[in-house]
Amino acid sequence: MPPTSPEQEWKKGSAELLVLSLLEDQPRHGYDISKLIQIRSGGFLRFHVTSLYPLLYRLEDRGWIASRWVEKADQRRRRYYSLTPEGRKVLRSQRKSWKEFVTAMSLVTGVEHA
Repeated sequence: MPPTSPEQEWKKGSAELLVLSLLEDQPRHGYDISKLIQIRSGGFLRFHVTSLYPLLYRLEDRGWIASRWVEKADQRRRRYYSLTPEGRKVLRSQRKSWKEFVTAMSLVTGVEHA
């Protein structure tokens, strides 16, 4: 098994935060979530369905997101995900932890964060 890159490890550790953040303002379907992560990260982060959908199912099992099927005219049926009240609490907590982590890393490495 080849070693994982630091980028893969960072993505794995931040995946929940990324998904919850994108669901904060409005419900989204999986493909939309995947494309937004790629676009907003300038192409640096990419989530394939093989990793994104199991993550969405885990978040739903934990009660952090909820899903519903939506049918629109001339489109196929899609499953939309939205944050639950518990998910909003988790998002606030994860953002706080992430901010503390980035600050600590900056202090140690001397790298300024944007």
